[in-house]
Amino acid sequence: MPENNIIEEITPIIFWSVQGGEEEDGKIRISTIVPPLIKEKKRVLTLNVSLLNEGIKGFNLTYYNELKAGQIRLLFVDEAYAKRGLTRLINTVLTDPNISQRLYLVITRGNFHEFLSKHLDEADNIDYYLYRMFKHYEKKKQGEITVVNLHQFMKMLYSQVSDPRLPVFRAKGEEFQYEGTAFFDRDRMVAEIRGKDDQINQLLYRDRFVRYLVLPDLSVTLGHIRAHTRKKLSPDLSSLLIDIDLKGRVDELDSLERIEDVFQYAALTQKIERYLKENVIRLLSQMQKLQIDPLQIGRMNARPFSKPITRETWDRHWSTMKINVNVRLHLESPTKVKR
Repeated sequence: MPENNIIEEITPIIFWSVQGGEEEDGKIRISTIVPPLIKEKKRVLTLNVSLLNEGIKGFNLTYYNELKAGQIRLLFVDEAYAKRGLTRLINTVLTDPNISQRLYLVITRGNFHEFLSKHLDEADNIDYYLYRMFKHYEKKKQGEITVVNLHQFMKMLYSQVSDPRLPVFRAKGEEFQYEGTAFFDRDRMVAEIRGKDDQINQLLYRDRFVRYLVLPDLSVTLGHIRAHTRKKLSPDLSSLLIDIDLKGRVDELDSLERIEDVFQYAALTQKIERYLKENVIRLLSQMQKLQIDPLQIGRMNARPFSKPITRETWDRHWSTMKINVNVRLHLESPTKVKR
């Protein structure tokens, strides 16, 4: 029997939300909002199922139009489910040829179902709003939040020498707030970084724009930061060199007296450089202890016509590797600085 593709009789859905049930029953809870975009009263559809495809079939039995997964652009996964492993879920999604690999993956905590229920107004279109938010940050390469699509996640997951990362959001009442970046060991979420650690982590990718870099320990906020990062592995995999060039300006400072002249301004710049260097090394040391590689440093070892390094070999080198970091900060001089 051919598929039904009559526009009036199908409803494309923009997202799925997946939560794990009790570990012993193996059930998952899958939710979506219908209908998307059009001016009709919305509602949240939720089912407890054993398989993802079972949920899709169940939705079609409870909604008057056939739901099509081809327009899915967001996959929200509960934190507890992510800690058990995402391979099964991801493989199921990939079996549907209509689903784009450009869909965004997001880890959620809190009551996501309640959050959705508070945004069912006909004019709200919360599903489309969330999609546009991720699309914006991906396109502009802004380091305000982590953005990862299915294709990127799969590339990291099935690499022998790297691990995935995903954004973490908390649903609280009507709010959906970014909290940080989740790190994975293969397909299981094993760690999360927030605040300044997450901001510094964003700078470790090749080219990033960060609107604000807040450094509370120094009582300084840097603005309009453009980062260019280069990484170099030694041939014997004993050391890693990271060069970070940052351009920006001082947007906030606890005391303007510290930068009344160029000498104080230079001293402040050096202090920030040392602070960033120490925190980059500390962050990388945490990754080494967990034997995870969300920065995909191991992929730099790939050579044409050479045998790929195994995960076990890379973990051994990575966990003991010496990290060298250079930070060069180029700040716009305030107009009040004396020459």
